Amino acid sequence: MTSTLAGLLRTELPIILGPFGGLSSVELTSTVSNGGGLGSYGLYGYTAQRIRETDELLKGATDRSFAFNLWLPSDEERDPSPTDFARARAAVAEIFAELELPLPERPERYLPPFDEQIEAVLECAPAAVSFVYGVPAASVIHRAHALGTTVIGTATTVDEAIALQAGGVDVIVATGSEAAGHRVSFLESAEQSLVGTFALVPQVVDAVSVPVVAAGGIADRRGVAAAFALGADGVQVGTAFLRTRQSAASDAHRRAIDETLAHGTVLTRAMSGRLARGAPNRATRLIEAANAIAPFPAQNWITGQFRAEAGRRGIGDLQSLWLGQAGRIAKFDDAVALLNELRLGL
Repeated sequence: MTSTLAGLLRTELPIILGPFGGLSSVELTSTVSNGGGLGSYGLYGYTAQRIRETDELLKGATDRSFAFNLWLPSDEERDPSPTDFARARAAVAEIFAELELPLPERPERYLPPFDEQIEAVLECAPAAVSFVYGVPAASVIHRAHALGTTVIGTATTVDEAIALQAGGVDVIVATGSEAAGHRVSFLESAEQSLVGTFALVPQVVDAVSVPVVAAGGIADRRGVAAAFALGADGVQVGTAFLRTRQSAASDAHRRAIDETLAHGTVLTRAMSGRLARGAPNRATRLIEAANAIAPFPAQNWITGQFRAEAGRRGIGDLQSLWLGQAGRIAKFDDAVALLNELRLGL
């Protein structure tokens, strides 16, 4: 199945770069692809025009396979009432004042329409397209297949993996609760879907017939070898690549990866309104203490207005410091060196 996976992805190695919504870079994506893996680029919040521009940049940087990643719209998304929006904004007013930024007004929309995003992605016809937060529509999968694009789904439970296979995806990423960033559950709440990689992967492998990719807690050759021992056909690596200089992470974010203990990471809805794993900081503590978190995507939009400025200034205490529980294992500053390390576990 490992050779099947590489064939589906059109890569030399069954190693996938975790897609980073907001932290992807053309340099890191192309470096992984050029090294024989599948570089992935997260398109969260991208307009159709920006997707096309990113595709052009990637194709200028690599002639090998890469994947685009999209967030599927879900029932969890809702627009807060004016009162709830005002409360969520007031909870972070001191941060805006500290950064000398005006308090943001309620926008006309928080995200580009998914229909526009997927049209742009299919127009670009990447080697693969991956989805989180659900099962892509049959029409989307059919159109992707007609273009020769492999469809990757993401599961946090066995039931989700079964649903993804029934929906027609080609590959399933089984992402354990150790993983960095958002818990992309879609059948039950994220809090009710916290299964570790070591338990999740073999159960998904037993439940489906499509190739399974292990994600969560994999940062070196040992994690790769363990994933294959569990029956996985490939691995997806996020935090370890995020630490490398080719990623779009800030220096403060890289320090957090180095310094945060496995049990020091937290699962929080503070920064985006959706459950995500990262390092706690002043922003998360302030928002949680206020108990005024708007639903996704409004909360993510509100905090995004100060997170961008905090990133420019290198203020880690005010950024989303997404990282997984294997962060302390991530030792490589260079993506090529990391890829070579991971290759040794195959």
